[in-house]
Amino acid sequence: MSMQLLRFFLIMIIVSGRICVSGQHHEAEWPYQWPDDRLISDKLEEWQDWKFGVIIHWGPYSQWDVVESWSLCPEDEPWCRRTGPYAENYHEYVEAYRRIHHTWYPAAFSPEKWAGACREAGMRYLVFTTKHHDGFCMYDSRHTDYRITHSSAVFSQHPQADVAKYVFNAFRERGLAIGVYFSKPDWSSPDYWWPYFPPFDRNVNYNPDQYPDRWQRFKELTYNQIEELMANYGKVDVLWLDGGWVRPAGSLTDETRPWLGKNQWIQDVDIPRIARMARQHQPGLLIVDRTVHGEFENYRTPEQQIPNIKPDYPWESCITLGSSWYAVPGEHYKSLQWIIHTLVKITAKGGNFLLGIGPDKTGDLVPEVYQRLKETGRWMQTNGRAIYETRPLEPYVDGKFAWTQSKDGAIQYLFYLLDENESIPSVIQLPKGFAAENKTIQLLGHNRALRIRQNKGSQELQMPSVIRNKFAGSPALVFNLSRY
Repeated sequence: MSMQLLRFFLIMIIVSGRICVSGQHHEAEWPYQWPDDRLISDKLEEWQDWKFGVIIHWGPYSQWDVVESWSLCPEDEPWCRRTGPYAENYHEYVEAYRRIHHTWYPAAFSPEKWAGACREAGMRYLVFTTKHHDGFCMYDSRHTDYRITHSSAVFSQHPQADVAKYVFNAFRERGLAIGVYFSKPDWSSPDYWWPYFPPFDRNVNYNPDQYPDRWQRFKELTYNQIEELMANYGKVDVLWLDGGWVRPAGSLTDETRPWLGKNQWIQDVDIPRIARMARQHQPGLLIVDRTVHGEFENYRTPEQQIPNIKPDYPWESCITLGSSWYAVPGEHYKSLQWIIHTLVKITAKGGNFLLGIGPDKTGDLVPEVYQRLKETGRWMQTNGRAIYETRPLEPYVDGKFAWTQSKDGAIQYLFYLLDENESIPSVIQLPKGFAAENKTIQLLGHNRALRIRQNKGSQELQMPSVIRNKFAGSPALVFNLSRY
């Protein structure tokens, strides 16, 4: 094979973004685009220091205890299944769903209580759903009647009817940064799901190229509603855009292409124009156009998972505390051990942990969620210095151990992750390759240095009974390793 021909094949492999291993094709990682704007870079660095945040889903769907928005979507997927008295007739179901806000009155809504609990848990930022895919606005949008503050919504008479405003204010007052969740698709808009056609799936139900005027109206709705949020709701740190099937041509991947359904209609809402406007109102704003890799995905958001390999770009895992994004009856909530281990593993690989919770139909978080947040806060009070403002340290995570370090590398932290109901052992065998020379080791929350013993080529850490008693029940121990 000539060098020219070889060069041609190599270029084709790179351009196609694929490699072939053992007869299977794997999509290569799309290159991350670092921001050029210094304000955005500085905000991104600040965001990477926060490490722990909360995403709160909430809307009128909670009145029915159904999945957020998705029961409107005519797809045969587990999360789209309808339940209740209207389930057998799609059109009756949609009409009834659109009227939920006529009777939904979450009298226990208390954003100050939410914010206090999240602050106590050690969270540093909030992402709140201002509009999910169903199109219902949890803020005072003047571009639709389908909103919480409209006279047709019984909750409009409540003194805190502009839900997003009071949520953002409550969290901001407690020192948390603010993220605005906004769904790009809007299943309530006649310019997205045009009543002339039935909806086929999650996508626009007409060809935007064939009806450009109608699509332009939808683009303007998207622009105008985001501008309301950027201009009228105080300081915003993150614009978190969901609905990755609404995206420009050329941005599709093997993962996202199926989302466009059989028609494969491109739904470009002109994010560059939206970004310019948003950053005029909010300089340095981070924009997260989820799954649309490029200039407007300032960090990536793996959902319900932790990457196996440490990514080389900013990222955040959004994972629910229960199995749903908000409180539904009979929900099973994960343990404190799961929260702390997940936070540690994410932080050790350089990411942020965005914990998914939400209130029930009454407007309050359920007792189990408050309990988990309180337990998390107790652990963070002692060990938060090994989480906040840290950076990864190889080998990141290895079995029951994980590592982080201060940004300047002067302090290293070693985590020992205890299994559920595991008692703290009297001796912890330190991982291979751990160098104790010229170092002191101290357990966070204990004021004396600990003794390391050499034993048959391995290093063991003695854990006296005073420590085992004091830290009994802790999901993880954290050791501070600083040089003499």
